[in-house]
Amino acid sequence: MRAERAARATGPGPALLPVAVLVLTAVLAGCTAAPGPGPGPGSAGRWKPGPGIGWQWQLSGRLDPTVDVPVYDIDGFEHGASAVADLHRRGRKVICYVSTGAWEDFRPDAEKFPASVRGRGNGWPGEHWLDIRRTELLEPLMESRIEMCAKKGFDAVEPDNMDGYRNRTGFPLTAADQLRYNRLIARLAHRHGLAVGLKNDLDQIPQLEPDFDFAVNEQCAQFGECGDLAPFTEAGKAVFHVEYEVPAALFCPQSKRLRLSSLLKKYDLGSWRRSCA
Repeated sequence: MRAERAARATGPGPALLPVAVLVLTAVLAGCTAAPGPGPGPGSAGRWKPGPGIGWQWQLSGRLDPTVDVPVYDIDGFEHGASAVADLHRRGRKVICYVSTGAWEDFRPDAEKFPASVRGRGNGWPGEHWLDIRRTELLEPLMESRIEMCAKKGFDAVEPDNMDGYRNRTGFPLTAADQLRYNRLIARLAHRHGLAVGLKNDLDQIPQLEPDFDFAVNEQCAQFGECGDLAPFTEAGKAVFHVEYEVPAALFCPQSKRLRLSSLLKKYDLGSWRRSCA
């Protein structure tokens, strides 16, 4: 969520075009995307959400557990094991949202991150990009967060801010740095028995799809990028997708063709949702 929108704010882009042009561009992109490779090895036993599965994404406000969908994505710090267990009793799989690419001064583990790994702000209050090259410092911190998700009973992890190399982070991050770090996060999640999603980072989907169990995307219709997610759906993996500004009537037909799990949400990511189902 936060990484992609911050990146968009740094320069001009398709968001300035009329919505109809954006949707037409997205449709054409969806028609030309090539299929990706199949699932990677060692995935037996993990949850494997398939294309088109329904979901709810709520990161703010009082949690509403009553939406009749098979998947919930909620904040891993803000909700305890009892909330996860309640959703399980209701028949839901539950994804744990944590930031892995940015430091957040409001998290309980904030003081454990050395100042040397904190870079520029990412556009959200209290958040700064991390120097993902410093894996000797970040790996134990991220493993602790992912272990927290596992101990609370979550089924999967949504690691946010996974495309720092495309942003002004304050560090000279490269695409190779990002690939290395994202694969590290995937390995940590799998080590703890959790499925893991690739958040945005569209340019690296061809390389990273085998390492991840699903994808989470924001605004691919608005920016004409939904076709870039085809490697996940072609591999039988879910793409959990949201739009904020494009009307559902314009992006839902394409989402259904591409087998995306699409929602219209408000930017605060409260309980309100409109599904393409």
